Amino acid sequence: WRLCVLTPFGARVHAPWAQAIEARVREQMGVEAQSIYTDDGIVVRLPETDEPPSADIVIFEPEDIEDVVIDNVGNSAMFASRFRECSVRALLLPRRRPGSRTPLWQQRQKSASLLQVARNYESFPIVLETFRECLQDVFDLDALRGLMTDIRSRQLRVVEVETTVPSPFAANLQFGFVSAFLYEGDSPLAERRAQALSLDRSLLAEILGREELRELIDDDALLALELELQLLTENRKVRSPDQLHDALRLLGDLSDEEVKARCLDPAATLGWLDEIERERRAIRVKIAGEDRWVAIEDAGRFRDALGASLPPGVPAAFLESAADPLGELLSRFMSCHGPVTAQEVATRFGLGTAVVERTLRELLSRGRAVQGEFRPTGVEQEWIDIEVLRRLRRRSLAAFRKEVEPAPPEALGRFLPAWHNIGATHRRPADADSLLDAVETLQGARIPASVLERQVLPARLPGYSPALLDELCAAGEVVWAGGGALGSRDGWIVLAVADRAEMLLPPPSAVDLSPDASRVRTALQERGALFFRQIADEVGSDNDTALLLALWELVWEGQATNDTLAPVRILTGSVPRLGRRHGRRQRRAPHLPTRSGPPSATGRWSLLPSVEQNATRRLHAIANQLLVRHGIVTRGSVTAEAVSGGFAAVYTILKAMEESGTCRRGYFLEGLGGAQFAVSGAVDRMRAFATPALGEKRDTNVLASTDPANPYGAALAWPEGRSEAGGPGRKAGASVALVDGKLIVFIERGGRSMLTFSDESDDLAAAIESVTIAVKDGLLERLSLEKVDGRAVFETPAAATLRAAGFVESPRGLRFGA
Repeated sequence: WRLCVLTPFGARVHAPWAQAIEARVREQMGVEAQSIYTDDGIVVRLPETDEPPSADIVIFEPEDIEDVVIDNVGNSAMFASRFRECSVRALLLPRRRPGSRTPLWQQRQKSASLLQVARNYESFPIVLETFRECLQDVFDLDALRGLMTDIRSRQLRVVEVETTVPSPFAANLQFGFVSAFLYEGDSPLAERRAQALSLDRSLLAEILGREELRELIDDDALLALELELQLLTENRKVRSPDQLHDALRLLGDLSDEEVKARCLDPAATLGWLDEIERERRAIRVKIAGEDRWVAIEDAGRFRDALGASLPPGVPAAFLESAADPLGELLSRFMSCHGPVTAQEVATRFGLGTAVVERTLRELLSRGRAVQGEFRPTGVEQEWIDIEVLRRLRRRSLAAFRKEVEPAPPEALGRFLPAWHNIGATHRRPADADSLLDAVETLQGARIPASVLERQVLPARLPGYSPALLDELCAAGEVVWAGGGALGSRDGWIVLAVADRAEMLLPPPSAVDLSPDASRVRTALQERGALFFRQIADEVGSDNDTALLLALWELVWEGQATNDTLAPVRILTGSVPRLGRRHGRRQRRAPHLPTRSGPPSATGRWSLLPSVEQNATRRLHAIANQLLVRHGIVTRGSVTAEAVSGGFAAVYTILKAMEESGTCRRGYFLEGLGGAQFAVSGAVDRMRAFATPALGEKRDTNVLASTDPANPYGAALAWPEGRSEAGGPGRKAGASVALVDGKLIVFIERGGRSMLTFSDESDDLAAAIESVTIAVKDGLLERLSLEKVDGRAVFETPAAATLRAAGFVESPRGLRFGA
């Protein structure tokens, strides 16, 4: 198998991505993958696998991709090549004969030997320089991280295609395989697996000039932690002589003013100091030219580390030499301070900066300190105790989470259409692949047949043609089922990709079938897929009308389907008029019998596959699909989809998915309760819609009210209207117009009545304009408005806006469209 990743992002992105994919294949499949990359893409060779991996193997979390690359770049052929070049430039690979060139194979062997030795030294400069060159000069990790972020937030999509022969682009990539394995035979496979570079990550971070930790530290959290560590908060201040002695043991040396600042009663400070000095629990010593108090237990450390002169009478037990007195003093100093520079530490103890840096690096090697850029307002390299850093990061994360306020509800109104690729900025080609992607998002949702191909699918794929869906159904890639009748000429339709049909299609209705329907079901069960005339012969019926009613009874009860949607279109009269402008209205298809049967019975009929009987598996599939469809799942969005068992049944599955890291739970949208679950990337993308950018063009969308991309009446409650006759609802044939995520207009089925929900003339004008465009594009039928907000259209303020948008007077109201 060859796994080819074709992208236009260039070799600087593909190089680290290829190494991350190799690591993922090795981890998940247990095989050694071989990859190459060019400006056009990546090829991964999988010689030992029977089945190809899914596209998920090339997708990583943006937060993890950099660490994965750093962990694996040291074992790559590119690293060996760059290490050889760096070693030659540093004159570490001398020529055997100064006047002649060294063969490349000898250079590679010498550099491999040098690398074998250098692996044991984490600060070896050539290794660090090679890492810097790979991560900065060769790789573009920032772009790769941004790419993974866009994939996670569904701003970019990954299309998976399996072919028997390489495509022209993939074929060109495979010619580069030889160069990828030039260094592979220089050492046995077992040795290559066992080798691991010892790398000083902090030094590498310094070389690369990273500042991400400084950006992740909250200033207020840092200040609060420093006050707490220094016993300067009210609840941690000293309240007795015993606590003062403990404070000196915890903090080290303190001046008179510093002691006073840490006492709850500053007036009692001198008395407490005199008491613990008389009891020989503290002594006064001169450090960096200043008198300070230290605990008697630290006398020997200050004498040996700083050369401090001790007062007479110190017990011998406290004068014993420590193994590393300066290291112990600095370690304690770091444990009760935030980020500090080496110069600040040197000034505090009256030492040279070089001496302090050497000791701090020893603490770094023992894993007790970290060097980097931590203080938000700092500009230099700083040092911090590892445990203090952990506490600081936890507090900063908590502070950032607290600052993240839930987004207003209208943010969902902007986010959800974009999540469904609806809108001018999300246009996609009207082809089979794009339609299949749309079906994968919509599968399992009940949609009225009359609006499925007139509004729902064309909103996602401008230029949609019914032949595309028929092609997918005939090829067996998409299955449709009925979800209940809506009168005699309409009903709920549920789409599903074939391999998910048994999980996501609705279970058959439990009602008793009529005798005719039972005979049709038996015929389909025994003979398989049949045309209408074949069904009639099987059941011995010569009454096409009765047989057609029986067939549609099976459809609406969720038991039968067809290999095309043509019967549904003819039954509902919902053949799209997309792309047409003003012209004659298309007539309904005639319901005249033909030699093969009535028009609404065309195509081959068959029974639907049996649904999954395991309730847990089925609920898990439904919960996954809800996350895919909505991005952010709320109680209302589950209730609107009429999931069996309601939100309580899905909640258990979503909670387990959150615990396993599949989704996130939080209070993302204001006023929708705390039980909100979201997939990775959805929350960040939704928050980007919370506040429209200044000067940004207004975001308008016209949707069917039953479209899953319409949050109103599902996740969001309908706004209060002005009509006394009734409010809006998720009704078949009704439409909504959203402006910047807010519901502005609701149009009843038939286009004779309209409700408005805004007093802003700009909002109403934008909504009406989007409605007129939808009529021109065939997404809506002709509008003949007679009432607005329950009153005659001419009596409402909206009349002027409608006329300005192109509505003309008719005998009963205002009309737009042919």
